[in-house]
Amino acid sequence: MVDLQTLADYTNTLLDIGRFKDYCPNGIQIEGSTKIKTLVSGVTANQALIRAARDLQANALLVHHGYFWKGENPALTGMKQRRIKALLESDISLLAYHLPLDAHPDYGNNAALAAQLGLQIDGVVDKGPAKDILFYGRLPNRMAVTEVNKHIEARLGRPPLIIEADGAQINTVAWCTGAAQGFIEQAIALKVDAYLSGEVSEQTTHIAREAGIHFIAAGHHATERYGPMRLGEHLAQKFGIEHHFIDIENPV
Repeated sequence: MVDLQTLADYTNTLLDIGRFKDYCPNGIQIEGSTKIKTLVSGVTANQALIRAARDLQANALLVHHGYFWKGENPALTGMKQRRIKALLESDISLLAYHLPLDAHPDYGNNAALAAQLGLQIDGVVDKGPAKDILFYGRLPNRMAVTEVNKHIEARLGRPPLIIEADGAQINTVAWCTGAAQGFIEQAIALKVDAYLSGEVSEQTTHIAREAGIHFIAAGHHATERYGPMRLGEHLAQKFGIEHHFIDIENPV
């Protein structure tokens, strides 16, 4: 068992949350139980994940997508009220880490996705809007686009959407999980063969085709499962607590 604040202080320091200008608060978002014996991790603090955590008698929930996003209506009504009420009634504390969890070199989403896909990490962009969260490297070996498609589907459990450019094979790749399709121009500047993210926008197709870079949309949820899972496992080992990763299926 570990104190909630001890768990949060350690994680806040580990992920170095103070250096990020984020869209939501990082750390404890909802204070429930202050004694943590069982931790559940997941991608998004939706109602299904909260129910699963309650059924496991969890004391804390660790997610990438929490609450209180910049610009949203602050009123506790509707879906937001029901989610927060469920957490408080179940005495479950909520910890959420957004950009800090994308960036961490060991437990972050991008590093964990690289491990899942067998990507070699050569570096991380250290300036501009993609600072610290745009990774680049290479596939385990040079692959044809059709091979890359099969490789990603086998590793993530869902087929990616690939917008093909000139060049039959892919070796070098840049990637950023989630809704990071907007970083495609920074990826182009790295002169990689392909850019991988979770989502795709209408204009991404045209940019990729005209710039001659393969674009891979592998799923927002699918690309961000592995950071919360890996961080939860680390915290469980560090503090001697029980941990369960719950994957709430999401096709997006």
